[in-house]
Amino acid sequence: MPINNSLFAGTEWWRGATIYQIYPRSFQDSNEDGIGDLKGITTRLEYVASLGVDGIWLSPFFTSPMKDFGYDVADYCGVDPIFGVLEDFDELVERAHELGLKVIIDQVYSHTSDQHNWFTESRANKTNPKADWYVWADPRPDGSPPNNWQAYFGGPSWHWDGYRKQYYLHNFLASQPDLNLHNDEVQNALLDVTRFWLDRGVDGFRLDVVNCFMHDPELRDNPPSNRPMDIITRSFDMQLQENSESHPGIVAFLNRLRGVLDSYEGHKFTVAEVAGQNPQSKQKAYTKGHEHLNTSYNFEYLYCDHLSGELIEHVSQGWTSEADEGWPSWAFSNHDVPRILSRWSDSDDPRHEAKLFLMLLHSLRGNIFLYQGEELGLPQAHVPFELLMDPEAIENWPHTLGRDGARTPMPWSPTEYQAGFTKGIPWLPLDIRHIELATDNQDQDESSVLNFSRQILSRRQYSPALRLGDISFLVADHDTLAFERTHEDENYLCIFNFSKHERLLPVDLPRTARQVLSTEPGFADQPPTILPAHSGYWLTF
Repeated sequence: MPINNSLFAGTEWWRGATIYQIYPRSFQDSNEDGIGDLKGITTRLEYVASLGVDGIWLSPFFTSPMKDFGYDVADYCGVDPIFGVLEDFDELVERAHELGLKVIIDQVYSHTSDQHNWFTESRANKTNPKADWYVWADPRPDGSPPNNWQAYFGGPSWHWDGYRKQYYLHNFLASQPDLNLHNDEVQNALLDVTRFWLDRGVDGFRLDVVNCFMHDPELRDNPPSNRPMDIITRSFDMQLQENSESHPGIVAFLNRLRGVLDSYEGHKFTVAEVAGQNPQSKQKAYTKGHEHLNTSYNFEYLYCDHLSGELIEHVSQGWTSEADEGWPSWAFSNHDVPRILSRWSDSDDPRHEAKLFLMLLHSLRGNIFLYQGEELGLPQAHVPFELLMDPEAIENWPHTLGRDGARTPMPWSPTEYQAGFTKGIPWLPLDIRHIELATDNQDQDESSVLNFSRQILSRRQYSPALRLGDISFLVADHDTLAFERTHEDENYLCIFNFSKHERLLPVDLPRTARQVLSTEPGFADQPPTILPAHSGYWLTF
């Protein structure tokens, strides 16, 4: 069950929390249309609570044409009919709170769908009340776009609109025009959206691509990145996004947003997604002090295709625990990247490595985001090209694993039709390898990845050192990693071997060291003398 806050009196509930990400389309279908929905999520909340997480993060369920599967919002305050109605959301929040789970929802403030009423009005002419609510610009004399900016999904960031006789900016799909957050009226409208969902009882927000909230108003060209062409799949990667995003004015808007959140009772939580180059400097600006966001995460682990001790130390040590520094968050998997086992595993027994990755993730200082199915050790699903749905996956096929393979339906039962996800035809196919890893199968197996996940979460939830403590690295090389987590008089030693081979212990153990959890079969208080392949240990001393 979620944490007993009385153990951490005076600490915000979210600090050190584990948040379980739910991708609504793929969690549980309740009406047999093959698409997951809010009622389906509500029926599975007891399972989520059984993991021991603190809350859930719901990816977008708002009214949308679904060209980017909900990240193209047509009505910020409406539930798309495929997911249900507002009353279904209210019931979900009520049930989650009964189970002790906080509810975090996505907010997409960078852009809308081109079917949003705001955009319909904005594009009508250059003088209407919302004419400046989006980023419009005249063409160059030769008719080409106003500058060289490139979109995340490939191609120019500008789309010609015949109604306005101008180009509009889109950092993603052409059907996702960028809002102009330099306009105070746009900011006010978005803050009203914030209040709408806070009034319905949500406990916080995950803010999509915060670095894309504002651009350079002078529309200056981006400089080249000079990256080798053999590693580039998108025109976007040929540039440094110095002017198309990350404008300093973002920080002032986040201060306004924090003011709204602080006007509500309780600790309302905010986490920023920060993409692009040099993310930590932006993360620190967006979370500095107590006037901005609580925490943030980036793609340093999510885009990385190999795990090493040096990587963990390098990324973690960017956060120094200074008094006015924000609090970090970490994710190894989510809906935007291939699943971790298909990026990091080099073992004949990926389930064993799944335990290692889960233990490592929950050893880190910061908040943890656990993606649905990660607790089961799901690999990236295979989705044939003809069944791909995601525009990014289709555009870059076959050069990347794409995003659809991380978005396939959750497997609940190995004996039910479509693994218990739906009685219809699922919007993405289930991978046959996932069916044997279904929750019902693993629930009955004491040695399963699922039950190991519960052990990890239980230990972290009741450990001040693991949840709140400082981190101090002792050894970090290619294959091994050892660090301490300390808080007041509690001390944890976390040791990992990422290689295929046994390794000697990389550190001398304290005389009082006692093993409390290990990825290895069985359980013993005695600390290890060697590190088996792909193993992890938590010891107290």
